[in-house]
Amino acid sequence: MLLLWPLPLPLPPPLLLLLLLLLLPLAMLWQQRRRARPSWLARLQHQVAWGALGLAAAWQHRKLEQSTLHVGQSQQQALEWCLKKAQGSCCLPRGSTDLSTFRSHLPLTKTRQAKEEESEEKLLSPAPLQDHREASLQATLLGLVTLNKAYPEVLTPGSTACVTPTSPWPNSVPWLRHALGRVSPLGAKDSQTLLLEALISPGLRALEARTAVELLDVFVGLEADGKEMAEAIAAGNLGTPLPSRAAELQEALEQGPRGLALRLWPKLQVVVTLDAGGQAEAVAALRALWCQGLAFFSPAYAASGGVMALNLWPEQPQGFYLLPPGVPFIELLPVKEGTQEEAASTLLLTDVQREEEYELVLTDHAGLTRCRLGDVVRVVGAYNQCPVVSFTGRLGQTLSVRGEVTDENIFSAALAKAVGQWPGAKLLDHACVESSILDPCDGSAPHYEVFMELRGLRNLSEENRDKLDHCLKEVSPHYKSLRLRGSVSPAKVHLVRPGSFRVLREALAACPSSSFPPEMPRVLRLGHLAKLLQKRVMS
Repeated sequence: MLLLWPLPLPLPPPLLLLLLLLLLPLAMLWQQRRRARPSWLARLQHQVAWGALGLAAAWQHRKLEQSTLHVGQSQQQALEWCLKKAQGSCCLPRGSTDLSTFRSHLPLTKTRQAKEEESEEKLLSPAPLQDHREASLQATLLGLVTLNKAYPEVLTPGSTACVTPTSPWPNSVPWLRHALGRVSPLGAKDSQTLLLEALISPGLRALEARTAVELLDVFVGLEADGKEMAEAIAAGNLGTPLPSRAAELQEALEQGPRGLALRLWPKLQVVVTLDAGGQAEAVAALRALWCQGLAFFSPAYAASGGVMALNLWPEQPQGFYLLPPGVPFIELLPVKEGTQEEAASTLLLTDVQREEEYELVLTDHAGLTRCRLGDVVRVVGAYNQCPVVSFTGRLGQTLSVRGEVTDENIFSAALAKAVGQWPGAKLLDHACVESSILDPCDGSAPHYEVFMELRGLRNLSEENRDKLDHCLKEVSPHYKSLRLRGSVSPAKVHLVRPGSFRVLREALAACPSSSFPPEMPRVLRLGHLAKLLQKRVMS
């Protein structure tokens, strides 16, 4: 299933890799000393960079093959590494690396989010795990080679641009990005400059953004500021004036959002973003509107600030990921009928069953806690002895005003069905709040407060608002029962101004404890975040 191939090497791999890595900085230094870059030097630079990348990726491939063929041994080594690094800071017997002792002395704990959700001074984010450069580098190298195998032209010079300050690749490797001839300028700090650089390059084949929600912000901002950006391109703010390209931008914007990316970049093939919690809605909006007709690829799934799983199958639109057996140490907790079995024992990677759902439990040497992330995966296959999974939801994103427990998937399905009945409407983003958080003194029955950002609709009739409540009753028998008894009032639906969720994400990212990338919460537990959206309601 892996999309890599062995490379015939005239020299031993370590020596050849060292030679390539030495040649690359020399070529870049020569380039910096000259005003113009000869085409032959650009080609040499790209070939050297790609040779180094291919060798490093082949090395990582061999390591992955060995670890996934001997999963039990690999997981034991990962556990021993975590325990050795944490010696003196844990309650385990000194020198103990036994799995049963590890489980008995370290009980499962929930994320900081679950413990602190009532605190107004804390954000909705789990405690960040220690970043592992090895896992990040492996995800980046294997992802680049895998992407090149599926789309052979996207990594040629001048074919890729990133439109957010942070790359979707877990390990950005700046020298490699420059040597591969990326369009994105080095040192750019804002998305607008990056987008302008991408707009003046009509031959792009791949568009990158750190996450799908940030790419959604980029396209919404492009529509709002398109006239100013066209003027900047025509005036040559980034170099040579390009009035014809500015005219193409204006013409493309006048035709609306649907298929905009392919009108701007006719050769575009794939959109690369980093998958994380709460991204599915943004991906759906991008696929339906601005990025219609394009493939999406994520090199990895990130949770709690680190790489949790690798994507080796860009041809799979569902997003299948390999759970690797390295650090952090991974256990899986069975999930039954949408609720957690508190008495259930965790399983190792080799013990899971196909089509079953599990919650991820991670252990890192930093703090050495067996942390229940809340991220739920369904096992869809196997790679050697390791499970291949799809991420299905997050246990922490549930609504419960009367003990009904409406989880993220159930609510999202009801909301999608309701929005589908609103003519012309396309959902861009949403968040939910339990009514007691916004107004604990409200005399009405408890209910859901729903904040949405829509495209194509700026006002909702009462009849349309009621459709969400009807759809919730259809997908949740418990909610329906509470509504019929009058224990719960109908859900209240609010439309917020364009850009409201970008402001929410900025507030989330501003906290030092925010995960990287920040997960997009669908259920807000903190009053100040809920009121941030409440102040931006327009209907």
